Amino acid sequence: MTATPTGEDATVFYVVDEHDHPEGGSTMLGFWIYLMSDCLIFAMLFATYGVLGTSYAGGPGPKELFDLPLVALNTSMLLFSSITYGFAMLAMNDGKQGATQGWLAITGLFGLAFLGIELYEFSHLIHENAGPTRSAFLSSFFTLVGTHGLHVTFGLIWLVVLMVQVQVKGLIPANTRRLMCLSLFWHFLDVIWIGVFTFVYLMGMLR
Repeated sequence: MTATPTGEDATVFYVVDEHDHPEGGSTMLGFWIYLMSDCLIFAMLFATYGVLGTSYAGGPGPKELFDLPLVALNTSMLLFSSITYGFAMLAMNDGKQGATQGWLAITGLFGLAFLGIELYEFSHLIHENAGPTRSAFLSSFFTLVGTHGLHVTFGLIWLVVLMVQVQVKGLIPANTRRLMCLSLFWHFLDVIWIGVFTFVYLMGMLR
């Protein structure tokens, strides 16, 4: 901000630099705060599963229910989606709109594959009379894994909306900032799922 005096009764003219109000910085800060709140939610869900994860109520446990190869395949879908989103960000930084859209579309397909496999797992468990009301273990399992699945669903909706915005307005600063926020969100979901895969599935099979 600068001031220029003119005459005896100096009139002050203010020139406001756009950097005085860094909209992009405030947006990223706000999004980091949101991610921290999401971390607290998942921390509580992990803690709940840690307490209730062995309360089978005479019903089946992880060894009887979990299909580890299928879960490993599902995990690979989400990991691949994070890799392809990384390629989308590289293309975005190079100003390549077409390549950015292409990698985002591939990311969306991997995300849909992940959700499809997860829904198949849920339907199979319910068909085997192992729904969320069967035991405290299954209630905490469905809540934790289902909450992550809802986040992936919202991420896919956000992805589609951003693809439309990029198609209409191009890689303008506002769109690149939104893509960066979604990148943080998507990789956050990846990290949470690695925790789910390790804590719920792998450790469950070792009990």
